[in-house]
Amino acid sequence: MAPRDPKDGGGGAVDSEVDIEAPLISSSSSFFVDPAYEDGGEGEGDEEQRRRRRRSLLGGRSQSNTTSQVALVGAEVCPIESLDYELIENDVFKQDWRARGRGHILRYVALKWALCFLAGALAAAAGFVANLGVENVAGAKFVVTSNLMLEGKHGSAFAVFLASNFALTMLAAVLTVYVAPAAAGSGIPEVKAYLNGVDAPNIFSLKTLIVKVVGCIAAVSSSLHVGKAGPLVHTGACIASILGQGGSRKYHMTCKWLRYFKNDRDRRDLVTCGAAAGIAAAFRAPAGGVLFALETVSSWWRSALLWRAFFTTAMVAVVLRALIDFCKSGKCGLFGKGGLIMFDVTANYVTYHLVDLPPVITLGVLGGILGSLYNFFLDKVLRLYNLINEKGKTYKLLLAATVTVCTSCCLFGLPWIASCKTCPADTEEACPSIGRSGNFKKFQCAMNEYNDLASLFFNTNDDTIRNLYSAGTDDEFHISSILVFFVASYFLGIFSYGLALPSGLFVPVILTGAAYGRLVGMLIGSQSTLDHGLFAVLGSAALLGGSMRMTVSVCVVILELTNNLLMLPLVMLVLLISKVVADAFNANVYDLLVRLKGFPHLEGYAEPYMRQLSVSDIVTGPLQTFSGIEKVGHIVHVLKTTGHNGFPVVDEPPFSDTPALYGLILRDHLLVLLRKKDLICTCTTSTLNASKHFSHDEFAKRGSGKHDRIEDIELSAEELEMFVDLHPFTNTSPYTVLETMSSAKALILFRELGLRHLLVLPKSSKMEEGATWQVKSHQHILKFASN
Repeated sequence: MAPRDPKDGGGGAVDSEVDIEAPLISSSSSFFVDPAYEDGGEGEGDEEQRRRRRRSLLGGRSQSNTTSQVALVGAEVCPIESLDYELIENDVFKQDWRARGRGHILRYVALKWALCFLAGALAAAAGFVANLGVENVAGAKFVVTSNLMLEGKHGSAFAVFLASNFALTMLAAVLTVYVAPAAAGSGIPEVKAYLNGVDAPNIFSLKTLIVKVVGCIAAVSSSLHVGKAGPLVHTGACIASILGQGGSRKYHMTCKWLRYFKNDRDRRDLVTCGAAAGIAAAFRAPAGGVLFALETVSSWWRSALLWRAFFTTAMVAVVLRALIDFCKSGKCGLFGKGGLIMFDVTANYVTYHLVDLPPVITLGVLGGILGSLYNFFLDKVLRLYNLINEKGKTYKLLLAATVTVCTSCCLFGLPWIASCKTCPADTEEACPSIGRSGNFKKFQCAMNEYNDLASLFFNTNDDTIRNLYSAGTDDEFHISSILVFFVASYFLGIFSYGLALPSGLFVPVILTGAAYGRLVGMLIGSQSTLDHGLFAVLGSAALLGGSMRMTVSVCVVILELTNNLLMLPLVMLVLLISKVVADAFNANVYDLLVRLKGFPHLEGYAEPYMRQLSVSDIVTGPLQTFSGIEKVGHIVHVLKTTGHNGFPVVDEPPFSDTPALYGLILRDHLLVLLRKKDLICTCTTSTLNASKHFSHDEFAKRGSGKHDRIEDIELSAEELEMFVDLHPFTNTSPYTVLETMSSAKALILFRELGLRHLLVLPKSSKMEEGATWQVKSHQHILKFASN
């Protein structure tokens, strides 16, 4: 999406209309400028005359715009700001590029690939650690509980199960609430917002990364119905962002070579590769990871980025293979058939006929309905949770404690209503499964019997999915047990998400969909030749398509998970049907979360009626501008009383024959000039060479969520009366359009070019008497697009 900035645009009245409870459409403040204003007369070049002209330009009043749009970042409400993807072509930038030789360019390209390699390797390591931790922590919990059940100590088993789940949940919640609130949730909405141009504090910080990994292990191991795929996407993005920052100035740990990446454009590419690596690490699906980044989280793509993302996910696959081979020696504890190993569980040869199409179509239609209902209920629950979490940190912990206790009681109590089943005689697996994961949990049953419902509840999510996907297991689960498990998983997944801890939606939806597919297979499977395990795979695809509305990426991930290409036509059919059905009811779950959190969101299409509106119809004022030679005191006043990010620079007589737009200067660049205090005493053009007094590195973008403040710069009364020449630091080639352009076309420009500012110029070059400059946040254009 186009970058949006809460700190720009059309004055306080626009920016103050912020309600984090509502799905906000835009944050930012791109300028729409109409440079037609009242001409003050020839020869009027002194400071007072320019001030009068500017007051007329501003409509005779000075408005304060110190407010900023906010969004729910993780578990905490934070201010957000747009990213600058546009190249700032000022004199300093041009001189820096002229000074770069062939060696600099080769080093820049080599570093890009090196960082992609590191991002992939570290994301794979993080995914391995997460899976290793979940398999060992959750596995140990289930083994102890099962052993106590085997001894007939049912009360002790429940106490151990409840206490361990409570402790793990509280560990994840406390770390998130008190150390890194940005680590709450899946992190995919935050990553998607960043890749669409919105920055927020600490979303990619080191502490967020650490809490994300540790909290994810604790939360998933606590038997909450949450997944690790979303947190691993956020983890991969954190790793890529940290690598691209070039170290920390605060701790004097910086890398000179990485100065090339201190801009939002290159960081966006690295974060995209990191997000793709996260999915690849979660499911060992490198191609699926690339397609997920392309289809779901990114709105800007090019062929070079595709190659680097694919290279990054390929590194993930290679590193994971090496780590898994290491674990085959038995040095990884209970880690065995977890989520890093493909669910190679379906029949080796899948056959299907025309008679199988009606059940598959039914599966897709019902999956679309259930997926849209899932999103509807999740939206209501999250709004309720937001009201609770607003009351403070204690309430966040109490909410997490309440949900984990209820979940533990549900998981331990529901298997008691299931009847015991006799162990199948032809199975290769030990029945019942004692002291390890498996399809046959004894629970309260006698020897040579197993509890099929306990076999689903008392396993990790990965092992349960494996059990449901297994071929040749049509008689191992009773239809009532599958029905109970489906209903419980459906609602536990909804109530578990939204707590103040790292949690994902992808795996719970896959798990619930597998139970749904099994259930449909049992009900109408007699009309089909398909195996119940294959129905489970298609059910996962149907629910994913109905909830997340992803088609290509989900299709590839499912195929990479099951390692069976023969299912491709059926998976494609189910995904297409479920998506079409669900789109008739509501938006996909990630767009829903982005809007619910208050992140700006720009759709990729324009409404038909927007063709009837021109940009001149939606611009407004007042606008803050600077002269090419500006007084320091006025710059400080404007920076303190507004939250704008960019300011048009206008040359007026005697510096130009007629008032003319020179370009656009950014707030961050003004702060650098004021901090450096390279000032002039008179209102004349500076004779100093800016490229010798300033290096391009001084204007480099700081890390994500880090911004300078005008309040931190101290200036004396004498310095406030001095002037600064803005010409060498002004972007002389900002994007401009004519006032007759349709708002639909402007919307496409914002999205496709990743703009933060857009200048609107009059169709006629003649300055009209009495006209005024006008400015508008593109928030209003976005509102038109969303209505």
